[in-house]
Amino acid sequence: MHIRRLAALLLGGWLAVSLAVLLLATQNFRTVDRLLKSPPAGAAQAIQNLGQVQARALLRHAASEQNRWSSEAWEEVQLIWGGVLLLVMLWGKHRDLRGLLPAVLMLATVAVMHWFLTPEIARLGRVVDFIPTDQPSPDRTRLWNFHIAYSTAEAVKLLLGAVLAGVLLLHRKSLSGRRERDIAPAVIQD
Repeated sequence: MHIRRLAALLLGGWLAVSLAVLLLATQNFRTVDRLLKSPPAGAAQAIQNLGQVQARALLRHAASEQNRWSSEAWEEVQLIWGGVLLLVMLWGKHRDLRGLLPAVLMLATVAVMHWFLTPEIARLGRVVDFIPTDQPSPDRTRLWNFHIAYSTAEAVKLLLGAVLAGVLLLHRKSLSGRRERDIAPAVIQD
């Protein structure tokens, strides 16, 4: 088995699932708006009974809870996934800093997200979920600042993943080229 291929497979899966989780998080809130705009018959009566503002707040809270759970669960999986990727890279002969540094930084970024950003986003989110959107709230401002930090960390992680993918691909090409050059003189000498 080629360790570099296994590392590339793990990295590709990590990046793909990260993008899928981001897409799902945005779709959860869009689903609330779509449901309120054109509710099915059973939901229309419930929305009417609650009132549009209260129904929206309740549905957005449910979407937020789903996003909070998804973020926490995916971060836990990423810590394991990233740890396995790092171990695979250490186990193989790919121990140079060009490959290990982006992997370590990706893992560190997820750790910061999981233990510092996500808990505060969850706490603040639950505080502001039912505060009317037109009412000023210092907690809402703080929540958006944490969301910006989280989005930045996610972008940094994805960028580091792209750098690591490049290192894995370029390392493969340079090794292939070296093997061909090393073999060619041996063939000529025989």
